[in-house]
Amino acid sequence: VQLQASGGGLVQAGESLRLSCAASGRSLSDYVAAWFRQAPGKEREFVAAITQSTSAVYGDSVKGRYTIAREDAGNTMYLQMNSLKPEDTALYFCAVRNPSVRVVHRTARSYVYWGQGTQVTVSS
Repeated sequence: VQLQASGGGLVQAGESLRLSCAASGRSLSDYVAAWFRQAPGKEREFVAAITQSTSAVYGDSVKGRYTIAREDAGNTMYLQMNSLKPEDTALYFCAVRNPSVRVVHRTARSYVYWGQGTQVTVSS
């Protein structure tokens, strides 16, 4: 599977953005799919994940503000980000686990295919 992330940009605190992760080569619904983010000088952080059955799991720092979703017709995963804060500034990546796995894991090394990052910058 190939993953292509898009939708990042520069916004002010309190505004919203929606990221997209378009998959090709295989159906995204075959995978546990996730969003991670990485700020300069920091480790890659788990943001959210969605399972094959569309159960969602969120990182503590984004719970209640972000929503992950998957559109099977378009083979695309989304991350709706509301009430953005300057600390949300990071390079955001989408990734999937091995298709035989059906459980979310919050560590980056558990994900085998990655898209390129899309930059989100939130100004105060």
